[in-house]
Amino acid sequence: MTAAAFVKFLALGSMLLLVFALGLRSTAGDAEYLFHRPRLLARSLIAMYVLTPLVVISVLLQLHLRLPVKIALAALSLSPVPPVLPGKQLKLAARQGYIYGLLVAASLIAVVWLPLVTSILTAHFALRAHVSAAAILKIISLTVLLPLAAGIGVRRYRPERVAEWSRLLNTLGTALLLVAFIPVLAAEWRAMPSLVGNGTLLAIIAFTAVGLLVGHVLGGPDPQNRTVLALATASRHPGVAMAIASVSFPEQRVVAPTLLLALIVGIIAAAPYIAWRRRVHAAAPSEDAGL
Repeated sequence: MTAAAFVKFLALGSMLLLVFALGLRSTAGDAEYLFHRPRLLARSLIAMYVLTPLVVISVLLQLHLRLPVKIALAALSLSPVPPVLPGKQLKLAARQGYIYGLLVAASLIAVVWLPLVTSILTAHFALRAHVSAAAILKIISLTVLLPLAAGIGVRRYRPERVAEWSRLLNTLGTALLLVAFIPVLAAEWRAMPSLVGNGTLLAIIAFTAVGLLVGHVLGGPDPQNRTVLALATASRHPGVAMAIASVSFPEQRVVAPTLLLALIVGIIAAAPYIAWRRRVHAAAPSEDAGL
């Protein structure tokens, strides 16, 4: 096994453990939460898959960036919720059903929505190929749906041990993610400075700001729903974005650094919003509006 393959193995393993740990804390009812709330489901999907990508792609078209960079950032704006996000959301908001429901709903919709939209982008930019539904389904199944379902199943039959197991697996998954992230950062660090100063950084900050604003507004009247949707709209699955961009630019070394820079800058750019929402929820926790 090569070093690159080993790092990928560690990254996938960390995702499996983290999402499995999430599943141990959730139920089938949580996974179905949004499908019983069509208004909130519609607002959530419009925020994630319509309004934010429209604004981000419009900004990208105005910037003089390399085409692989534009496609990578556009793909990121179209991708579903990242597997590690619910853990962060659960620390801020008490909307467990909405958090898990959004993870599942956004992942399932992405299997159909992403190939359709990427085919349009492929035609517009005259690219060679677009990602298939099978490729999206494989990534989402491995990193979200299967480990989440497995965790829910284990909780159903061994509920007395799930709290302990969830903490242990979450710690192990986080450690593996850090171990996998360090060599990736070291390998791509050299290419990242070339992305600063040409508009890429501005596009990433704009994507994060637009995602937070759109999600916050469309989250509805409930403050906690707003926080959950804002973070989901501003944070996307880098594995899915990488799959989309690498199909059209398999030999481009700038795709991975772009997504890595987007991950780092996105975390920093969202920090003030997270700090603000933490104060809001601590001062006035809300009840589930069920919207």
